[in-house]
Amino acid sequence: MAVTAGFMVPHPPLIVPAIGKGEEQTITDTQEAYRRAAEEIAALRPETIVVLSPHTVMYADYFHVASGHWASGDFGQFRAGQVKLEAEYDTEFVRQLCSLADRESFPLGTLGERDRQLDHGVMVPLYFVNQYYDGYRLVRVGLSGLSLAEHYRAGLLIQKTAEQLGRRTVIIASGDLSHRLKEDGPYGYKEEGPAYDKRIMVTMGRASFGELLEYPESFCEKAGECGHRSFTIMAGCLDRRAVEAHRLSYEGPFGVGYGICTYTVTGTDEARAFLKRYEEKQHRKAVEDKGREDIYVRLARKSLETYIRTGKSLTLSRAEEELERLVYSVDVLGEPEAITSKEELDVKKYGVIVTKGRKRGLLLPDLDGVDSVEEQIAIARRKAGIREEDEVSLERFEVIRHGEKG
Repeated sequence: MAVTAGFMVPHPPLIVPAIGKGEEQTITDTQEAYRRAAEEIAALRPETIVVLSPHTVMYADYFHVASGHWASGDFGQFRAGQVKLEAEYDTEFVRQLCSLADRESFPLGTLGERDRQLDHGVMVPLYFVNQYYDGYRLVRVGLSGLSLAEHYRAGLLIQKTAEQLGRRTVIIASGDLSHRLKEDGPYGYKEEGPAYDKRIMVTMGRASFGELLEYPESFCEKAGECGHRSFTIMAGCLDRRAVEAHRLSYEGPFGVGYGICTYTVTGTDEARAFLKRYEEKQHRKAVEDKGREDIYVRLARKSLETYIRTGKSLTLSRAEEELERLVYSVDVLGEPEAITSKEELDVKKYGVIVTKGRKRGLLLPDLDGVDSVEEQIAIARRKAGIREEDEVSLERFEVIRHGEKG
């Protein structure tokens, strides 16, 4: 036995009646789809449920796995503290997963635990599952600021762990879609919001998991999505597996997209080795790009590659006569200046530094594809592994660019 199914679900707290107080009736399609998904999970009788949550502990360069024997939580932050959940962790699964990651030098483990309570990205799915089935143990995995390919690779490790333990395992990828569907929504409107939701529901509805790796980071940032990396880890958990996919629902009446899809494993399919295919495609593109390099770009690339591979500087046979043709540019960052509001930023003039505790993220000004202060801050947050809802301190700085003028 191994991974038997995957489920893409949202986590709106108001879907819980004690929180929604009637508003949950606005998303009846989502409620019904959630119940159907929970019934499917119950029918599979998993020994282990792995929940991938954007709202558990998150680091820029590390995937955190919750440790301990059990955890509990409630919806007190949503004024419904009487709704409580608790779950026993699958400690053997966690140990095996972390051991695999360690052997492969992959940045995943139980270090850095900051909050042992269950987060709402975990509790909302389990609220529905527990109504139909409670014979499972939980594994809770967070996201990171690493690439989508690394998220897929984390899924491969989860899949391998389930196989090695012979554990009947279900994956729940918890994540809302765009938060920018409406002007009166919690994060306003951007045209990328509806575009992302339309595209992701096609991708996930067809189980075309390889497409997840192709979404540009800037597009996802502008859309204000929440679950893309959860979905990508789940895709890795289902690598090389034939699946029966069902798109159950999509709604977005409050300005946030909620999508539910289910994937039942029906066998193996080597054609669905999506990360392998993606990396082969990236390699071909890199080779093609090298063929179009001018002499200056080629010199820079070869210098870096030589140093990384050998620890030595590149030996240039004609370096002296080429010196006068080199063009140099230097960016000098000014002293950071503390600010109290994003209104003091200018995406073209100022770079931004966001800080929460020991986490710090920086983004330069006047970057292609970064058109607003909100995007600038969001990208800096993600680089630092700071969640969107966390309060941060802000600093701004100017950049003076020195270079030869053509």
